[in-house]
Amino acid sequence: MNILSAIIVFENLHEVRRLCHWGPIIALTVIAVCSSMAILDSIIWYWPLDTTGGSINFIMLINWTVLILYNYFNAMFVGPGYIPLGWKPENQQDTMYLQFCRVCQGYKAPRSHHCRKCNRCVMKMDHHCPWINNCCGHLNHAYFTTFLLLAPLGCTHAAFIFIMTMYTQLYDRISFGWSSVKIDMSAARRIHHPIMPFSVASFAATLFALGLALGTTIAVGMLFFIQIKVIMRNKTSIEVWIEEKAKDRIQYYQTGEEFIFPYDLGSRWENFKQVFTWSGTPEGDGIEWPVNEKCHQHTLTIEQLKQKADKRVRSVQYRVVEDYNGACCPLRKGFNTFLRTPCTEEPRIQLSKGETIFATRGTKWWMYGDKVLDEEQTKAGVRVRGWFPRRCVEKCLYDSANNTSASEEKKDK
Repeated sequence: MNILSAIIVFENLHEVRRLCHWGPIIALTVIAVCSSMAILDSIIWYWPLDTTGGSINFIMLINWTVLILYNYFNAMFVGPGYIPLGWKPENQQDTMYLQFCRVCQGYKAPRSHHCRKCNRCVMKMDHHCPWINNCCGHLNHAYFTTFLLLAPLGCTHAAFIFIMTMYTQLYDRISFGWSSVKIDMSAARRIHHPIMPFSVASFAATLFALGLALGTTIAVGMLFFIQIKVIMRNKTSIEVWIEEKAKDRIQYYQTGEEFIFPYDLGSRWENFKQVFTWSGTPEGDGIEWPVNEKCHQHTLTIEQLKQKADKRVRSVQYRVVEDYNGACCPLRKGFNTFLRTPCTEEPRIQLSKGETIFATRGTKWWMYGDKVLDEEQTKAGVRVRGWFPRRCVEKCLYDSANNTSASEEKKDK
């Protein structure tokens, strides 16, 4: 009982709530369906346990399931690691190179970003993954990527079992018309009568599981290649985006700067070892990082501050002319607005006629921006930003954010 009570503490019970989300529910359902159907198809119809091959096949299926679930739950419950609330760098002068998080009431360490879903600043944040209902970051990046590798491999094995089960059971019932390509079915014919007949329901369940397995193999396999690509460069998905914006900023202003990504150590193997270690614990403390010899600890954070300042300059002021209730797919805002809703977990914000918005980006039918709030909300650290339909706003005749500086320039002249 003492051991049990030591394990089941409040924090652990709080983390279990992560399972109560559509992402983990769907992911675990797919794993359960593919694994259970592959095991049942093997031992009942395709490859019984009374053969050596059948026993090896059964052990492999169990092995895939255990490894997939182990890495999945570690990615979910170990978490990415969070910057301590109210964190400040040891050297007070370094604060000029860092962004301040009003929610966490502390500075953002290099490579960290604030996650609106987790409501914390995350160490080396890559992205917030709905399938694990947690962020992918410093501490769980290896577990998450390993899960992305094992899931397609296990589903490929399961898909083979499903295909061969249907083929062997329907071989004598349906003529496939394959005159040139044949699979040796002599071993299958020597198998004793199965425990239960391969009925229409069994065929439907196997076919459904095959669809899930193939879909998972393709979708998760693509995610794995994306992740391994950024890991080999010692980047995160967010940092790839920051690097692209850095190049765009330099090209736009023709500053002549040369931006070097600081965390690429020059060797793919060295970059790989920053995430994957034999102990399972990644290198570093999540705050200080090994950097390229031409860079320093705050090379990337300085670039982020430059991009933030540039974002303020480029933002365009809009006035709300039509109310919007914050719906993801609003039916009353036009057919194209309904169909072209942004495929992102970023929030939608409610709009009331007469409010002011500073838009920073957008599509043909949607825009993303920050709502202008009153002084009390601003001092309290409240920030309201997200997507809204373009038709709900109109561009102001003058941009108060930029017009002031422009008028001052005219006066100077």
